[in-house]
Amino acid sequence: MKKVSVVGGTGYTGSEIIELIIRHPEVELTHVSSRIEEPIKFGDLFPRFFARTDVLCEALDVDKFSKDSDLVFLALPHTVSMEVAPKFIEKGKKVIDLSADYRLDSVSFKKWYAKDHTDKANLEKAVYGLPEVYREKIKKALLVANPGCYPTGVILALAPIVKTVNEIGATIIVDSKSGTTGAGKKATLALSYSEVDENFKSYKENEHQHIPEMERILSDAANSDVKVNFTPHLLPLKRGILSTIYIVADKLPDVDIIYSKYAKMYKDEPFVRLRPLGSMPQISEVVNTNFCDIGIKSARGVLIIVSCIDNLVKGAAGQAVQNMNLMLGLSEGSGLI
Repeated sequence: MKKVSVVGGTGYTGSEIIELIIRHPEVELTHVSSRIEEPIKFGDLFPRFFARTDVLCEALDVDKFSKDSDLVFLALPHTVSMEVAPKFIEKGKKVIDLSADYRLDSVSFKKWYAKDHTDKANLEKAVYGLPEVYREKIKKALLVANPGCYPTGVILALAPIVKTVNEIGATIIVDSKSGTTGAGKKATLALSYSEVDENFKSYKENEHQHIPEMERILSDAANSDVKVNFTPHLLPLKRGILSTIYIVADKLPDVDIIYSKYAKMYKDEPFVRLRPLGSMPQISEVVNTNFCDIGIKSARGVLIIVSCIDNLVKGAAGQAVQNMNLMLGLSEGSGLI
């Protein structure tokens, strides 16, 4: 039985990881931390876990957590993980970070997160945790940077054809819609019930901090610079992301040829479900699952790709558990299917 701990267990992502771990047949949850005055049973703090786990939620103790863990999840705010990750890595622990701290190079990180990176040595060694693209590297990694939720759906939707798209000089337009849990638990007016209910709005139009993450990984896949025009929107839902991607070029390959590239790349992937040509996925079909559903069609000279994920599962905790399985030598789908 493998043992894992969660640092930052009281946020949406942290509690989702705990939900998946306590149901996992090959992994035991040993410790959970949060900023808390006195230790308390996690099941008393969150009643849905009552009688399901006896683990305490307590202040972080790196020595204790390291002693009892094969792997540690960091479900911490951006710019905080880079202060904690090296402490566990120094003790030889495998780490999966769910913040943005290890997804970008130091220059891009400072530009988009307005802070100098304090752990550049481990930043250079971190592996981007998208199994469908970097599976073999993840298996050998000590530190994995779990992808952002928007980038997960967008990268998977574009990876099979991004090289072709770049070669023909196409424009990529990404229109994404997310449920409110994607913004975390912070209390802000914009995320309050009265502001979100019966409303729909865009934000950070083509200047979202996930753009450089998408462009970095897609450029790697295309072996040339890829530019993405990305605008996110906030839906009056708790969870789920739907991304509609438009590929516009003077001359696109036949849609059947494009579809065959997707079928080839994803035919053996356990968590990518490619719809029949012309059939499009919906958020309700992926919520509470680790699947990314992808649909493709061509209409009036525009290639349209739609991807759907649950932002808390495939977009965060589920993907982290998928990465954990790979890093610990377990079946990739264990605890997720």
